[in-house]
Amino acid sequence: QVRLVESGGGLVQAGGSLRLSCAASGSIFSINTWRWYRQAPGKQRELVAAVTSGGSTNYVDSVKGRFTISRDNAKNTVYLQMNSLKPEDTAVYYCNLGVGLWGQGTLVTVSS
Repeated sequence: QVRLVESGGGLVQAGGSLRLSCAASGSIFSINTWRWYRQAPGKQRELVAAVTSGGSTNYVDSVKGRFTISRDNAKNTVYLQMNSLKPEDTAVYYCNLGVGLWGQGTLVTVSS
C-alpha cells in the first residue's frame, strides 16, 4: 500500500521561502504525474503545480515564477520550492500521485 508523507510546512514572513517535500513509501510507478494542491480557509482545493514523468511542469498563474516543482524518481519524492511567498499563499498543501493517493497535508502560513 502506497503512503505519501509530506514535510516542510511552517510559518514564514512575506517574501520568504519554504520547501515542501512529499515522499512515497511502497511501490509506485515513475510514470505517474505528481501534483501539489492547496486549500485555503473557506476556499476550494486548487491545483498549484504538476510535474510529469518526463519532467514537464505546469503551474497555476498565481505562482508562476515563484514556485518550482521537481521530482526525484529514485527517491519517490516530489518537492515544491516556494519563493517570494505572499500572505495569499497561506493554505494547507497536499501532494497527490493519482486517484486516491494524497498526502496528509502540511500547513503553510505566510505572515504580512
